[in-house]
Amino acid sequence: MLGEHFDFAALTEVDETVRVQLIEELSPEAVAEGVRDLDSDDAVYILEDLDDADQEEILAKLPAVDRMALRRSLDFPEETAGRRMQTDFIAVPPFWTAGQTIDYLREHKDLPDEFYEVFVIDPGFRFLGGVALNRLLRAPRPTRMADIMNDERQRVFATDDQEDVARMFERYNLVSAAVVDEAERLVGVITVDDVLDVIQAEAEEDIRALAGVGDEEISDSVFYTLRTRWVWLLVNMLTAFLASSVISMFSGSISKMVALAVLMPIVASMGGNAATQTMTVTVRALATRDLDAHDVWRIFGRELSVGLLNGGSFAVIVGAAAALWYQDMALGECDRRSDDRQSVVCGNGRHPDTSGI
Repeated sequence: MLGEHFDFAALTEVDETVRVQLIEELSPEAVAEGVRDLDSDDAVYILEDLDDADQEEILAKLPAVDRMALRRSLDFPEETAGRRMQTDFIAVPPFWTAGQTIDYLREHKDLPDEFYEVFVIDPGFRFLGGVALNRLLRAPRPTRMADIMNDERQRVFATDDQEDVARMFERYNLVSAAVVDEAERLVGVITVDDVLDVIQAEAEEDIRALAGVGDEEISDSVFYTLRTRWVWLLVNMLTAFLASSVISMFSGSISKMVALAVLMPIVASMGGNAATQTMTVTVRALATRDLDAHDVWRIFGRELSVGLLNGGSFAVIVGAAAALWYQDMALGECDRRSDDRQSVVCGNGRHPDTSGI
């Protein structure tokens, strides 16, 4: 409805389902014209969810240079640095001076809208280092770029997992990083705003994994939501049957004393909450790579000890509360006496009320 006034950058802020539906309502010419004005990483983010045929139809409407850059990014695996990188960057040879570089940045209009460093490359386009803008502006004009560049070469490979890239940004407090191919040729740059999106996406993925809802979004259809949740609920149902089979082992005791049935929800609730705490800590440790094969048994022993201590302490609390509730300090003591009636004595020695059984 907005026509040429529609800002295609808005498509990067909506759910995948909504984004695909909107693009399907637009002509390939309109989509191609819209993504031309976007940063390459935003254009890839919009196109990557489409079918291959739709992608090719839109890419065919773009100029050859833009088409090749986007197609190269789309060829990288999903959730890698190659998908998140921008292909627009500034690179200069090492023999350029700071003055030459500054003049180049001032004179040329066809530059990225935002950039934080200038990269230094050799004649083979291999990445040598980077020069932050504050360091460039403070350097004397005759200083060569090779003398002021950061030769620690903080760079990522285009095939690196985006979560590993986000962890590197966090570890070294980076604002941007060069992206190179297998031959260490410079192919793009990934910036902190892209990494923040990755961190948010990975955090959401961990939360969904904890609840077993997959990549579900609020805009998904009923049948897609049903499909993503059904398997997890099936697994939970099987484990619930397992828990019920354990309870059935004590069906005789429960049928003879109704108070035990009343207290069962407390036991189930406390067990579920304790499991949720353990799962939350474990899933987060797996996501941050704090848990590996060397720490498995240590973490297992710690969680087992915590579970036993918590179980023992809350058993005392629940036992005391139940005793006060039913005015019976020996509520948990039941034994079968051998007499003519084969009676059951529970708690204070009174026969339980079994009239309702």
